[in-house]
Amino acid sequence: MRKSHWIAGALALVLATPAAAQSFDAAVFAKAKAVQPKVVAWRRDIHEHPELGNNEVRTAKLVADHLRALGFEVRTGVAKTGVVAVLKGGRPGGVVALRADMDALPVAEQTGAPFASKVTATYNGATVGVMHACGHDAHVAILMGAAEVLASMKAQIPGTVVLLFQPAEEGPPAGEEGGAPLMIKEGALANPAPSAVFGLHVVPGEPGSLVWRSGPMMAGSDGYEIRLKGKQTHGANPSAGIDIASMQAEIVLAFNQIAARQINVTRTPTILTVATVHGGVRGNIIPDDMTLGGTLRTFDPALRKDIIARIEKTVDSIAGRYGGKGEVVWNTPNPVTSNDPALTAKMKPTLSRAAQGKIKDDIDFITGAEDFSYYQQKVPGVFYDLGIGFPKGVNHSPFFNVMDEGAMEVGVRAQALTALDYLTSLKK
Repeated sequence: MRKSHWIAGALALVLATPAAAQSFDAAVFAKAKAVQPKVVAWRRDIHEHPELGNNEVRTAKLVADHLRALGFEVRTGVAKTGVVAVLKGGRPGGVVALRADMDALPVAEQTGAPFASKVTATYNGATVGVMHACGHDAHVAILMGAAEVLASMKAQIPGTVVLLFQPAEEGPPAGEEGGAPLMIKEGALANPAPSAVFGLHVVPGEPGSLVWRSGPMMAGSDGYEIRLKGKQTHGANPSAGIDIASMQAEIVLAFNQIAARQINVTRTPTILTVATVHGGVRGNIIPDDMTLGGTLRTFDPALRKDIIARIEKTVDSIAGRYGGKGEVVWNTPNPVTSNDPALTAKMKPTLSRAAQGKIKDDIDFITGAEDFSYYQQKVPGVFYDLGIGFPKGVNHSPFFNVMDEGAMEVGVRAQALTALDYLTSLKK
C-alpha cells in the first residue's frame, strides 16, 4: 500500500472514531515516544543474551525487576520462568491481558549486528548457537515499554491489566511441559481472570504496519516422529535384511503425494513436511532403525483428522510392504490461532490509530503456528503482526533481525491502546 493510502486510511478512521475512544491517544503517543530509547536498549540487551525455552532466567529477572519498579504486582516462576504482572487501575472495571513470549531458538546468528548473540547452549544433547531468530526479544521489549506507559496512566485506567511474559513459545525441551498450556495450567488467566487477551508478533514487512485477519489466521501445528524398524544387513546385500533406507524414502515421497494429490488444495492451506531423518552409522551398513520427524500444518479440524489418518495408514502400509514396522508418534499440537471476529472488529479502529492507518485486516493465511492459540481457547483474543522492515532472512533464519527499530514504538502504542480501549468499551 502506498504512503498516501496509509494516510488517507488513518484520517478516515480517526474521523469515524468517537472522541471518547481517542481520549488516551495523545498521552499514549507521547509516552511511547519517550520510552522508545529504553525499548531499543532492552531489545538489544535481550538479543545479545538469548535463552532457550524454560531457561529464560536472565530475561525473566530483567522483566520482573522492571515491573516491580513500576508498581505492578508481580508473580515469577510461572510455567518454569514465566512472569505474570497485574496493574490495578485507578477506576473500577474489567480485566484485559497482554502477552509477550521470551524464548530464543537454537540458531547460530549470522546478522553481523554489533549486539549479535555469541551464546551457545545444549539442545537435545548437542551444543548449539542460540539466537532470537523470531523476534521474541522485540516482543519482550515492546511489552516492557507498554507496561511503563500503562503504569504512568494508572489513575485513568478503568479496570485491571494483566501482563503475561511467557516462556517456551517455540516449545519446551524434550520431556518437559511449557509454554502457553503450562502458563494456563498454573493460573496465568485466573485471579484476576481477563475477558480478552491481545498479542503481537514482529515480521518482515512495512515498518510500523499492523496486519491480521479475522477468524483463523495461523495454522494449527502437529509435530510428529516416525519410528521405523527393519532388519540390519550389509549395504552390499540388501535382500538379506530389510532396506529401511528405501522404506523411509518411499514414505517421504508418499507424504508429498498426500499434500499435493489426496486432498483438496483449494479448501485451506495444508502443509506436510518431513524435516529430519536419523539413522545409520556407516555407508555399507543398512541399519535396523530410522527415525523421521516433521510437521503438519492445517486450518480445518476435520481436514486435520483426515490427514492424520492418511499419514498413519501410509506409514503402516509402506513399512508392512517391506516387512518392517512403522509407528507415528504425535507431539502435543498447537491449535489454530483464530482471532475472535467480534473482538477483532471492535479493535480495528484502535489498531489503525496506533499504526496511523498503516493496517491490513485481510492478510493471507499464515502456515506458521503460535501457542497464543491456547489463550484464545480460554478467552476471546486478537493476535496481529507488526512490520519491522525487510531483513535478509525470514523468522527462524540466522539472518533475521529487527531492521527498523522505530517500528517498536508502534508496537508499544498498539499494546497500550488495545488494553485501554478494550477496558473503556466495557464501561459502556
